[in-house]
Amino acid sequence: MVAFEAAVAGGIPIIKALREGLTANRIEWLAGIINGTSNFILTEMRDKGAAFEDVLKQAQALGYAEADPTFDIEGIDAAHKLTILSAIAFGIPMQFDRAYTEGISKLTREDVQYAEELGYRIKLLGIARRAENGIELRVHPTLIPERRLIANVDGAMNAVLVLGDAVGPTLYYGAGAGAEPTASAVVADLVDDTRLHTADPHHRVPHLAFQPAQLADTPILPMDEVRTAYYLRLRAFDRPGVLADITRILADSNISIDAMVQKEPAEGEEQVNIILLTHITVEKNINAAIAKIEALDTVAGKVMRIRLEELAAK
Repeated sequence: MVAFEAAVAGGIPIIKALREGLTANRIEWLAGIINGTSNFILTEMRDKGAAFEDVLKQAQALGYAEADPTFDIEGIDAAHKLTILSAIAFGIPMQFDRAYTEGISKLTREDVQYAEELGYRIKLLGIARRAENGIELRVHPTLIPERRLIANVDGAMNAVLVLGDAVGPTLYYGAGAGAEPTASAVVADLVDDTRLHTADPHHRVPHLAFQPAQLADTPILPMDEVRTAYYLRLRAFDRPGVLADITRILADSNISIDAMVQKEPAEGEEQVNIILLTHITVEKNINAAIAKIEALDTVAGKVMRIRLEELAAK
């Protein structure tokens, strides 16, 4: 027997739910806040308007973050957990090396504030989704509409949203770490092991939901082929024609704009922040467009890009 409920989302019984409770469903996608440290940091940045570095120090002082917080803030811990969830949900081998991983260390308080103004919250999400040519497996900061329940999961709490073809969307919420939540999951595993000790091994629920011989060889999509929407923030000189140049580049890359905001320049400054929300497009198209935008003489520095997910029941 191998039992590992506490390995993902602490006390939330998400492994059992995926492996047994949703067995009648074809899982279409799942999206999870599965690292409490990063969620605590993003919550504090939003609520207090604090900088990332300051909140990280606070998280370390409270014991949420390790002295070396790399696994938490760079999405590696979340990618480990997502790899397990994807194997159970889709019947594929665990492939951590194929997961795209991007952390929260480059996020600014301005981006958190702008997202709020536009009706979104930024969360570090682990996303696994069936696509036409493979499976998306990715961890990165994500804009989520604030009306979604998962967007309102704050502090060090975890949550996993799962879409099944029969049941629709289901949300699992609770403590992702801590002595008692972890013990809760471990004791549940011990009870299951005791119940199944005398069962025929060939008729037990497999550890990863699917029998090893039945695993699918569905490929993990390279990040360039992933389709999603985007939040773009750039600093540009406040001159005629700048917006036209930017929108033309996006149009040439088959990217349509959903919303655009231009902030007023601070007194004495020639540069302004421009925020763009795009419709769904292919990652390689946005990469090409960003490279061209950054090459414009009228654009200062790098373009900040955050992916955007509606997480609708479809």
